[in-house]
Amino acid sequence: MRRIYFLTPDIAVTKNIVNDLLHAKIDEKHIHIIAKRNTPLEDLPEANLLQKSDFIPAVEQGIAIGGSTGLLAGLVAIMLPPASTVIAGGILLASTIAGASVGAWVSGMVGMSIGNRRIQEFEDAIEAGKFLVLADVPADRVIEIEECIKRHIPQVEIESTEPRIPAFP
Repeated sequence: MRRIYFLTPDIAVTKNIVNDLLHAKIDEKHIHIIAKRNTPLEDLPEANLLQKSDFIPAVEQGIAIGGSTGLLAGLVAIMLPPASTVIAGGILLASTIAGASVGAWVSGMVGMSIGNRRIQEFEDAIEAGKFLVLADVPADRVIEIEECIKRHIPQVEIESTEPRIPAFP
């Protein structure tokens, strides 16, 4: 899945695009709309805290950093004199899991308080009354979906994120 971002000028165009996305078999749970505060979205799917904040990327970073730190702490712990092989393995596993858990929790809390970095570049347009649409689409359908959107807004600039899965086998 790839997330595409684009701005729409008003609620009528946004509704038409969302309807086309739904007809193109993009589930409503994969479509998120962000508008200026106190703007009624009517029946459009509003973005929630996960889309508006950096929670997911922060948790991923916290797991990586916390797990690495826990592993290093475990390695230091097994260097101390009375460590047998069985105990050493348990210490490494426990410290890595504990580090990853604490890292994910702390980073998640920080990420929830920080706005989504990808959305920040659209803040001025959103405050001016435009609507930001985030749609998660299958990677092989991105061009098809972009063409669908361009039928409504020919001059639209669509940005997308890279897939999270590496391209090598």
